[in-house]
Amino acid sequence: MTPDLLHLDPLVVAAIAAMAFATYATRISGYWLVRRTAVRGRLAGALEAVPGAVLTAIIAPMAFATGPAESLAAAATVLLALRLPLIVSVAGGCLAVVALRMLLG
Repeated sequence: MTPDLLHLDPLVVAAIAAMAFATYATRISGYWLVRRTAVRGRLAGALEAVPGAVLTAIIAPMAFATGPAESLAAAATVLLALRLPLIVSVAGGCLAVVALRMLLG
């Protein structure tokens, strides 16, 4: 028996619409705030640190909660990030995890 694809639960639709609105409002308010504020000094430094902080927050749980291949690849990514641009470090980390998963199983 297949579910009726034309029947949508109104609460689910409302939840999806609310999440979409919250996401849009967050993004637009950030652009609006930065456009109306002089970005210099400590604020500029903080905004420059956001991409690295978000990447760390996403990767750190995986590095410690999974197997040895992921942990070693995370360590390799950190070493790459000390010398190379962020995008190159991420690409190197992705290649490292693929290679280590093939080697370690």
